Amino acid sequence: MKFLGIIPARYASTRFPGKPLVEIGGKSMIHRVYEQVQNILDEVVVATDDQRIYDAVIAFGGKVVMTSENHKSGTDRCYEAYTKVDGDFDVVVNIQGDEPFIQASQIELLKQCFVDNSTQLATLVKPFEKGCDFQTVFNPNTPKVVLNKNMEAIYFSRAIIPYVRNHKWEEWTNEQTFYKHIGLYAYRADVLAEITQLPQSSLEIAESLEQLRWIENGYKIKVGITHEETIGIDTPEDLEKAELFLKERSA
Repeated sequence: MKFLGIIPARYASTRFPGKPLVEIGGKSMIHRVYEQVQNILDEVVVATDDQRIYDAVIAFGGKVVMTSENHKSGTDRCYEAYTKVDGDFDVVVNIQGDEPFIQASQIELLKQCFVDNSTQLATLVKPFEKGCDFQTVFNPNTPKVVLNKNMEAIYFSRAIIPYVRNHKWEEWTNEQTFYKHIGLYAYRADVLAEITQLPQSSLEIAESLEQLRWIENGYKIKVGITHEETIGIDTPEDLEKAELFLKERSA
């Protein structure tokens, strides 16, 4: 199978404008993401709507395509980029442009989901540590996932799921394994074309999580479990954590 990696990158982020171009340890964030995944996929391309990001990717030798500024989701931007890239690809991997520490092993885990020919879509989750601070799990910027026995996502939520009855909140992380969603998706090319034609769903609008649209429409999302730590950059405060993480890993 041939895998195309696409990194959607917008300049006009609501919480952190210009995020793809901020520097972490002397390299732009989009450069770090690109380097992390370029050797594990058949081809990697950045999909942007901003000339500054386009020029930055060209400057470090990456591949990039311009896409519409009207896309409402990274998936829609991925599909437009897919249609503009030469070559035949079986699976498109959507790599978040704000995950500068994504690991090659995580991309490989995502690819392995497609050994099963019935897999339509795939993503990754990471277990929260047992006994971790309840507020860490409570954070609505960190979507949670529940799985079925076939390793498929049943539901994603910004709320804590599942609810642990008959226990105090402070005890929940000792009583139940909670899963954090890692911002990676992979789609069979034909499925990607289909899901971009679906209208927004009620659950998607309520939670502001586009993957709920796919579940509501009957698509199944295969899930791989990773234990690698990553840091998503959503706010300027997260950038400080990323700098510290980089220093600790280098040490």
